[in-house]
Amino acid sequence: MAFGDILMQLAAGFTVTLKIFFITVVLSLPLGLLVALGRMSKNRILSGIVSIYISIMRGTPLMLQLICVYFGPYYLFRVSLGTSYRMLAIYIAFAVNYAAYFGEIFRSGIQSMPKGQYEAAHILGYSRSQTFMRIILPQVIKRILPSVSNEVITLVKDTSFAFTLSVMEMFTMAKALAASQTSMMPLFVAGVFYYIFNFIVAKAFDIFEAKLNYYRF
Repeated sequence: MAFGDILMQLAAGFTVTLKIFFITVVLSLPLGLLVALGRMSKNRILSGIVSIYISIMRGTPLMLQLICVYFGPYYLFRVSLGTSYRMLAIYIAFAVNYAAYFGEIFRSGIQSMPKGQYEAAHILGYSRSQTFMRIILPQVIKRILPSVSNEVITLVKDTSFAFTLSVMEMFTMAKALAASQTSMMPLFVAGVFYYIFNFIVAKAFDIFEAKLNYYRF
């Protein structure tokens, strides 16, 4: 197989990788913030439930979570959702998994903020929600950005776990091509794809972090 053909097939698989990546980021970041708020809740029942959820998500393999989300409806409720459910199961499993990690990152950032800022905002007449959204959250984002960028870069590579549900993302396609062609070239090209995309993601976070430099500590 010509190099151009390999490139085209891997590019097709890369579009699936990108879709998993972007949908996971869009879903897991706001969900992670909700997880952090739930974890810090004064309601012990809510905080306990969220703590258990975080423990399960971080303590079990993502591959196992993918299998549970996909096959769970059938084995638990005898509901067959068909192969069309496969991609949705991947989005759900990835989003729920990464929300747990992002939740802990958000929590550490929020709890690192000095209490004096809350008191000063209260004196200035800000409500609790205004204080959080306008004063605390922008600073938290600045503080947690390096940790978030590390998780996002890990997500790029973790998209390869989609093979668990027989989804032909780029890495799965590269392995199939390498086996059929008895060549390492498809795997090498896939590695270049991953590296370039991770490089772009890292640079994007660097630019975003530079724009937030007015929040200095």
